[in-house]
Amino acid sequence: MKFEREVFLKETEGILASEYACDFSTAGKKELYNAVSKAVMRMVYPDWKATREKERKRCAYFSAEFLMGRAIFNNLLDLGILDEVSSALSSIKEDIDLFEEVEDAALGNGGLGRLAACYLESAATKNLPLDGYGIRYRYGLFRQTFENGYQHEEGDDWLRWGDPWSVKREEDAVVVTFADQKVLAVPYDMPVFGYKNGVVNTLRLWSSEPVRPFDFNAFNEMKGESKAQDNFNATKITDVLYPNDNTMVGKILRLRQQYFLASASLQDILKKLKAAGKPLSALSSFYTFQLNDTHPVIAIPELLRLLEGEGMPFEEAFRIASQCFNFTNHTIMAEALEKWDSLAIADLLPEVYEEIAACQRRLESEGADPAKFYIIRDNTVHMANLAIYVSAKVNGVAEIHTNILKRETFRDWYERSPEKFVNITNGITPRRWLLLNNPALAALIDSKIGDGWHTDLKELKKLKPLIPELLPDFKRIKSENKKKLSEYIKMHDGVEIPPEFIFDVQVKRLHEYKRQLLNALSVLYFYFGIKDGTVKNFPPTAFLFGAKAAPGYFLAKAVIKFINEIAALVNSDEEVSKYMRVVFVANYNVSYAEKIVCAADVSEQISMAGMEASGTGNMKFMLNGTVTLGTLDGANVEICEEAGRANNYIFGATVEEVEAVKRFYCPREIVEQNPALKRALGTLADGTFEDGTGMLSKLYESIVGGHSPDRYLVLYDFADYIRVKEGLLRDYGSDEYFKKCLINLASAGKFSADRSVSDYARLVWKIK
Repeated sequence: MKFEREVFLKETEGILASEYACDFSTAGKKELYNAVSKAVMRMVYPDWKATREKERKRCAYFSAEFLMGRAIFNNLLDLGILDEVSSALSSIKEDIDLFEEVEDAALGNGGLGRLAACYLESAATKNLPLDGYGIRYRYGLFRQTFENGYQHEEGDDWLRWGDPWSVKREEDAVVVTFADQKVLAVPYDMPVFGYKNGVVNTLRLWSSEPVRPFDFNAFNEMKGESKAQDNFNATKITDVLYPNDNTMVGKILRLRQQYFLASASLQDILKKLKAAGKPLSALSSFYTFQLNDTHPVIAIPELLRLLEGEGMPFEEAFRIASQCFNFTNHTIMAEALEKWDSLAIADLLPEVYEEIAACQRRLESEGADPAKFYIIRDNTVHMANLAIYVSAKVNGVAEIHTNILKRETFRDWYERSPEKFVNITNGITPRRWLLLNNPALAALIDSKIGDGWHTDLKELKKLKPLIPELLPDFKRIKSENKKKLSEYIKMHDGVEIPPEFIFDVQVKRLHEYKRQLLNALSVLYFYFGIKDGTVKNFPPTAFLFGAKAAPGYFLAKAVIKFINEIAALVNSDEEVSKYMRVVFVANYNVSYAEKIVCAADVSEQISMAGMEASGTGNMKFMLNGTVTLGTLDGANVEICEEAGRANNYIFGATVEEVEAVKRFYCPREIVEQNPALKRALGTLADGTFEDGTGMLSKLYESIVGGHSPDRYLVLYDFADYIRVKEGLLRDYGSDEYFKKCLINLASAGKFSADRSVSDYARLVWKIK
C-alpha cells in the first residue's frame, strides 16, 4: 500500500468535517483518532476486498475471547506506515502518542484471548486464510480499581472512544433462536493486517440485538415496559465477557453467549457456502473450524442441527462435522473442562440437546466402555468429551501439557484414537511484542542482523556470537525502559518505583495455581528479614504484580487484597522502602503489558508444575531479554530447552514429583519447620492486616486447613523458591546475568506465533 502524506491528511480532514464538524485546529483526541483510523481503513479496503474474494479453503477460529488490545499502533505498524502517519501528524503539530489514551479492546481475560489475537495477526502475516469468530462484548471484561485494597469491578466502556476499525455488516445479520427468545446476531468485521504483505483477514464479532427493537402498538397501549425488558434480555447476551456464574442465572447467560456465538457463526458460513453455489456436503473442502477451548464446543451439535435441517441424514452430518472440527485444549483443570447440566441445555436448546444425545447414542453403538467413554453421564454434558469424540484433531499447547493430556487427563480417549492428538506449542507475534513495544531494542537488533527476524524469529539466533558487543546497548535500553515504566506507574498507580531497583514482575490472570500467593509470601519473608537483620545486603528490588480476578472468585480476590496490604506495609516503612517497593498495578491489560515486558528484569512464571498448559507471558518476557524465575511447567520447559536451564532460574517440585508429594503432604509440618515462613503466613490470620470481610483468614484456611489444604503446594515449594530467588537477586547486575538475558532473547525463535499457525495449517487445518 502506497502512503501519500497529502492525500492522507486531506482524507483525514474531510472525515473530521463530514462526521464531526471540525478540522485539525479544533478536533479533540477522540475525533482525531477516529478520523485517522477511518482514513487508513479507506486506504486498505482494496486489499481487504481482494483477500476476501480469493477462493481458498479457510479456517474459522471460534473463540469466546479475542484480547486484541489497542488497535491503532499495531495496525499502522503491520501496514508499514507507522512512521509515515506519525510524521504526517507532526506536520500539523499533533503527536501520535496522544492515541495512548485510547481504550484497549478488552474482549478477553488472559492468555487464551491474547493467543487468539496473536494467531490472527500471524496467519495474515503468513498469508494463511484464517478468520476469527467471536463476540463483540459491549463492556469487555471489567475495569479494575482498588478500594481499601479490595478489587472493585466497573464496566469497561471501551467503545466510548468509538470503534473506527470495525464495520457493521447488517446485511449479514442472522436470527439465533432459544427456547424462550429469538435475537438478532449482527456482525461487526474488524480487519486483521498481515505484516507489510497486503493480506487482510477478518475478525467477525457478533452483537446481539432485539429482532424487533420497537413495537409501535405496544407503545401506544402504554406497554412499552415489557418491550424494554425484551430488548434488555436480547442485548445482555453480549454485554459482558464471562458474567458471574456463581448462580444458575449466570450459568444460563454464559450458555446463551456460547450458543449465540456458535449458531451465528455457523449460519453465516453455511449461508455464504450456499450463496456461492457450493453443496453443503462439500463443507470440509471449503472450511475447517478450530474450537479454542470448550467455550465454543456447542458449535458441534449446532452444525449437526443445521445440516439435518437442510435434509441431510444424521450420519452424513456427523461425517462432515468430524472432518471440519478441531479442538484446542488449554487446561487440565477439571473445573475448566466445561460441563453443563443436561436439563439446562434441554430447556434452553432442546433441538441442540437432541443432537448431543444422538452423539452419545452413536458412541454407545460403537461398543466403547461406558465407564471410560461418554458425553452425557449423571445428567451432565461433558463438553471436552464431545469435542474429542467428534473432532478430527485435538491439540495441547506445549509439549509437557500435551503429554499430560495423553497420559492422564484424556488417557482413555488417547488410547482409543491416538492419531487425533497432536502438540502445537503456543507462540506470540514478534511484531507487537518486540517491534512495537520495544522499538529501541528492535532497532539495535536490526542494526546487527538485519530485519529478517520480523517475519522469521529464528533469525534471532544470529545474535548469539554478538552478545558481548550487545551488552552495553542492551543495558542502556533496559534502563531507559525501566525509567519509562517507573514514570507510568507513578502517574497511573501513584507508587514511586526507583528505576535503578531490580524489577521483579509477575503479571498474568489471577488464579490460585499461578501462585501469586507464593510470590507475596516471599516479599514478606524479605521484608521481615530486612527488619530483623536475618536478610543482609538485599539488592533494592521492586516487586510488580498485575492481574484481574474473576468477580466471583473469592480466594483470588483475597490474594489481591493480601498483596495490596503488603504493598501498603512495605512502601510506608521508611527503613525498608529503601530496599523494597511493592505495587499491584490496576487494570492490567495489553497496553500496560507492552510497557512492562520490555522493562522487567525478572519474569515470574511460578505455577505448580503440571498446571500451566503453556503460558505466553513467559514468551513475551523472553523475547524482550528477561530471565525466567519459574517451575518446569508449561512452556517454561521448552524455554529452558531452547535457552538452556543454566540461563534461567528453576525451582520447585516437577510434574513427576507433585503427585508423590501430595500422597504424604502435611502443610502444617512445613510451616512449623520454617519459622520465617510461619511468620509471613501468619499475617493472614493474626491481625497484621485489616480484614473486614474475613477474606484473608479464609485464604489462610485454604492453605493450612480444610479438606484439601495447599493443593497447589505453595508451602512445599517455598524454601526452594526463596533459595533460587536469592541467588537470582545476587547475580543481578553482573555481565553474566545480562548475558543470560540476551541468550534468552536470541533463543526465542521457536516461540513465534508465525511458527504456531504454520504448524496448525500443516498438521490440523490442511490449508495453504
